[in-house]
Amino acid sequence: MNTSSAIRLVAARELKVKMKDKTFLISTIFFLLFAVGGTVLPAMLGGGASSVAVADAATATTLRAAGLEVTQVSDEAAAEQAVRDGDVDAAVVTGGGDPKVLAMDDAPGDVVSALSVEPQVQLLNPDAVDPLLAYFVPFGFAVVFFFTSLTFGLQIAQSVVEEKQTRIVEILVASVPTRALLAGKVLAGGVLALSQVALIAAVTVAGIQFTDSDGLLSLIGPSIGWFVPFFVVGFVMLAALWAAAGALVNRVEDLQGVSMPLQIVVMLPFFLVIFMSDNKPVMTLLSYIPFSAPTAMPVRLFTGDAEGWEPLLSLGIMVLAALALIAVGARVYEGSLLRTNGKVSFGAAFRDRESRRLAEINK
Repeated sequence: MNTSSAIRLVAARELKVKMKDKTFLISTIFFLLFAVGGTVLPAMLGGGASSVAVADAATATTLRAAGLEVTQVSDEAAAEQAVRDGDVDAAVVTGGGDPKVLAMDDAPGDVVSALSVEPQVQLLNPDAVDPLLAYFVPFGFAVVFFFTSLTFGLQIAQSVVEEKQTRIVEILVASVPTRALLAGKVLAGGVLALSQVALIAAVTVAGIQFTDSDGLLSLIGPSIGWFVPFFVVGFVMLAALWAAAGALVNRVEDLQGVSMPLQIVVMLPFFLVIFMSDNKPVMTLLSYIPFSAPTAMPVRLFTGDAEGWEPLLSLGIMVLAALALIAVGARVYEGSLLRTNGKVSFGAAFRDRESRRLAEINK
C-alpha cells in the first residue's frame, strides 16, 4: 500500500467513526441553532408593522406609504372603537385639527414616526458599523473557531491515546507508515471541521438573505468568505500538534494535563478578539499572529480596517507557520507513538531518533 492509499484508508476510517460520534452531532446542531438564532429569530420575533384604524383618506395614504397595516373606517368614532375592541393597535383621529394617536396603553412607535416630521439628518461617520454588529460579529467568529478547533482537536488527540492504550497502534504502524497515520487523522478532522464551518456559513448567509433589509449580507459576506480559508489553515496548523499531544500519553485520563498548553493557545485568541475588537492597533497585531489571525483578520475585514493586501499577507504567514508546526508535530508524533512505558515529555519525543528510525522502517 502506497502512502496516499494509506492516508485515504485512515481518513475514511476516522470519518466513519466520527460521523457517528455524539459530540460531532451535538456541536453541529448547536452551531446551526446559533446561526439561525443570530439571523432569523430576531426578525421573526420582532413583530410586523402596527395595525391602525383611520377615517381620513389623506392620513390613510400617509400611513400606508410608511408600511403600516391600515384599516379605513367610516368615522373617527369607529376608529376609536376598533382600538377598544382590540381589532387594531392604534387609531389616528384629527378632530378637525392636528392628528392624534389613540391606543390602549402604549402608542406604537412606527405610527408616531409615520405622522412625525423628521428633521434632516447628516451622518458625520456614515460608514460606521452598528455597535451591536460590531460586538456580535467578532463574538461569532471567535466562538466558531474556538469551539470547532478545540472539539475536533481533542477528538484527534483522544483517538491517538485510545489507540495507544489498547495497543492497536502497534498493528496500525506495522501496516501503514506513521506519517500516513498522522496525515489521515488530520485530513479526516479537517474535512469534518470544514464541513461543519461551511454548513454554518451557508445557514448564516441564508438567514441574512431572508431577513436582510439594510444590505447586511454585502457588509458581512466578504468576511465570512475569508474566514473559511483562514479556518482551514488554522485548523491544520493545530491538528498535528493535537495528534502529537495525544501521542505523549498512554491514558485518556492524562490527556487533559498534556494538552493544556494547546488549549491555552486556542483560548487566548478567543478572549483577545472578543474584548479587544474595538482596539485597532491590537487587532492589527492579532491579525498577523498565526494563532489569532483566523478570527482577527475576518473581523478587521468586516469593520473595514484592513487593506486589500493584508488578508493575503496574513494567510501567507499562517501557511508558513502551519508547515513549521506540522513538521514539529509529526516529529513529536513519530518520537512518542510507539513508546508505551508512561508519559513522554515533548522534548524527549522530539529528540527520540530510535522511534523515528522505526517509523522510517515501516514506510
